[in-house]
Amino acid sequence: MIDAARYEKMLYNRCGLSGLKLPAISLGIWHNYGDTDSYQNCKEMIFTAFNLGITHIDAANNYGPPPGSAEKTLGRILKEELKSYRDELVISTKAGYTMWPGPYGDWGSRKYLMASLDQSLQRLGLDYVDIFYSHRRDPLTPLEETMGALADIVKQGKALYVGISRYNKEDTKKAAEILKSLGIRPLIHQVRYSMFDRIAEKEVFDTSYKEGMGIIAFCPLEQGLLTDKYIAGVPSGSRADKENSFLKKESITDDKIDKVIKLSQIAQGRNQSLAQMALAWTVREGAAVSALIGASKPSQIIENVKMLEHAQFTAEELIAIDKILNG
Repeated sequence: MIDAARYEKMLYNRCGLSGLKLPAISLGIWHNYGDTDSYQNCKEMIFTAFNLGITHIDAANNYGPPPGSAEKTLGRILKEELKSYRDELVISTKAGYTMWPGPYGDWGSRKYLMASLDQSLQRLGLDYVDIFYSHRRDPLTPLEETMGALADIVKQGKALYVGISRYNKEDTKKAAEILKSLGIRPLIHQVRYSMFDRIAEKEVFDTSYKEGMGIIAFCPLEQGLLTDKYIAGVPSGSRADKENSFLKKESITDDKIDKVIKLSQIAQGRNQSLAQMALAWTVREGAAVSALIGASKPSQIIENVKMLEHAQFTAEELIAIDKILNG
């Protein structure tokens, strides 16, 4: 059941120098949408997000497991449940990491990017995606080739916009210049960004915005570290408790927990959870256009979107947060 009031409370921000607006919170399907996950739960999460005004769903060719299965799951939901709402959705995907064996299934060559997007469109059941990313800079492929492929993808109608992910300052500027010379303005730069990882602020924010790109932040909650989940230790079954997790136990230091406790106190004064405050901070004025969240159940999406109830910060709050983060 689609909620007729789904757009009433979501905040939409213009992305760079484009006409496209993105929701302040976007849904990433990096985890929990693979073949090993419950399809019913996947469907409920997508519906929950859409009914809360989250119009942007972010995928990649290698999301799963196995690689490709997250796109297949999303494609099934789009076909069976949301086909008539396609024009209300922004669907993005990426290519840049290992997808198939041999020398043509990885990185940033024209052959790989073109073939990967064709495969993604088949899995998604779509004629085009709204945004297609170069998922990472290929140091051995000329940037002119990678950006030339992105430009041609737009001209072929397979993507409406293109973007880059995790590029450094120099390559961000060069990539934008190449695309503009080919008649395509880059839309967006996807970077890792959170209260605990502010490298992008110094490295690529200014360059990206000067080149007309919006910033979308992934891992805004630091894999759950910017919540109250780990204050009392590492819970059994949590992300940090699992092998091969991106959140390592050793990264949950006493210093980080001390900062989490102090940040939680500020969040309480704002009548929100630490997670909600961390998301609001990520998309505060002058920062990211949208924060990409992951979820394992619909209730997490509902709680995260509540950050919009207290999305603004006073100057004093921002100073206090910076003091904690820099302490």
